[in-house]
Amino acid sequence: MEPAGEFYRMENGGDQSKKAAMGKESWNNGIRTAQNMSNSLLRKKSDPLLVSKLRFQMLRQFLANLQEVILGTKLAVLFPAIPLAIAADFYNFGRHWIFALSLLGLTPLAERVSFLTEQIAYYTGPTVGGLLNATCGNATELIIALFALYRSKIHVLKYSLLGSILSNLLLVLGSSLLCGGLANLKKEQRYDRKQADVNSSLLLLGLLCHMLPLMSRYAAAPGVLIADSTLQLSRASSILMLVAYIGYIIFQLKTHRQIFDSRQEDEEEEEEEEKAVIGFWSAFSWLVGMTLIIALLSEYVVGTIEAASESWGISVTFISIILIPIVGNAAEHAGAIIFAYKNKLDISLGVALGSATQISMFAVPLCVVVGWIMRVRMDLDFSLLETASLALTILVVAFTLQDGTSHYMKGIVLCLCYTAIAACFFVHKIPAPLDQTNVKLGLKPSTGISA
Repeated sequence: MEPAGEFYRMENGGDQSKKAAMGKESWNNGIRTAQNMSNSLLRKKSDPLLVSKLRFQMLRQFLANLQEVILGTKLAVLFPAIPLAIAADFYNFGRHWIFALSLLGLTPLAERVSFLTEQIAYYTGPTVGGLLNATCGNATELIIALFALYRSKIHVLKYSLLGSILSNLLLVLGSSLLCGGLANLKKEQRYDRKQADVNSSLLLLGLLCHMLPLMSRYAAAPGVLIADSTLQLSRASSILMLVAYIGYIIFQLKTHRQIFDSRQEDEEEEEEEEKAVIGFWSAFSWLVGMTLIIALLSEYVVGTIEAASESWGISVTFISIILIPIVGNAAEHAGAIIFAYKNKLDISLGVALGSATQISMFAVPLCVVVGWIMRVRMDLDFSLLETASLALTILVVAFTLQDGTSHYMKGIVLCLCYTAIAACFFVHKIPAPLDQTNVKLGLKPSTGISA
């Protein structure tokens, strides 16, 4: 790795070995999250000797970073979907093709964002690195949600975030338990219940905040318009959820971080992969650039989802709740299954429960607050069917994880629950309510919500 060390020194203006040693010690001391370890399984080792013989130093550094960032993942074959999506939009190809190509292009970008935040964390220390990963862990879903909020497509926003929670709790966790159980039939698979209990408590708190606006709407007297009071209740609940999430971050990164330490049974095998491979400013620049590309593709996804629905004959509900979360988080999901296959269930649970908690307690209330600032009527009322699906999912997962052991039958149950919910949203085409999609504060809604 000597040629890589030359790039480190030139880019960071200091001794590479000192920075790498300090970064490795701080980042690996309990802050390397399950999501990072999950995505790391899809990375490839690059050979710095391929670019070390070039004469020009700046060109050599750029090509070395390009090799690590673009070609350093097994999902690099999907990168051509990004320029194809841009070309499809420029030449006015079918809008359903723009949607499909954009969705495929988001898959490697999500994994690369995780890689780049991990690289930055080697230089910023454990606290800043942990906060960065907590914020960017579900950057793709959050950016898609913010673009849907900007376009006042509240139904797409709610469905996509709900789908991310359901996908993590049922599909990812269920597939992990199923594959892990089948691969370890002669072993008893165990995991630490403490992490699952913390995440389950937060998910139940988020569920309560979702149910209160819904119950208020159904409890109101006939003929009473409660849209404004429901909106105010949602905003107050969202602030409480964000406060709870901040407490969760402090709990995870500072006071009780030993609970969330990912178990690594073979540290020597992962030694090479745990070293920083690019400098701080390169990682930061690539992170900004990829975030902008994610924003562009997210705008394509939000803008063409109705056209894709009409072209494919599939409801917007099903695409938002099922297809977008599956494709958008494919890299992280695959990593969770591989770790379960290796009998490392703590990491798999950290991926599934951690992502679901982040979406429920951070992304959803953040969209409500941002909508408040933008004067868009975004609330926590996800309607009866969606909220009931979320409630039953959280209860099933909580009961499944209560004993600290696992087998393939638990995975089968969770996967079948996800299949049943997917079938429900496939056949039940829910119309988007007018007062939630196009109405902003300051504009009088055409119809009110009454009990």
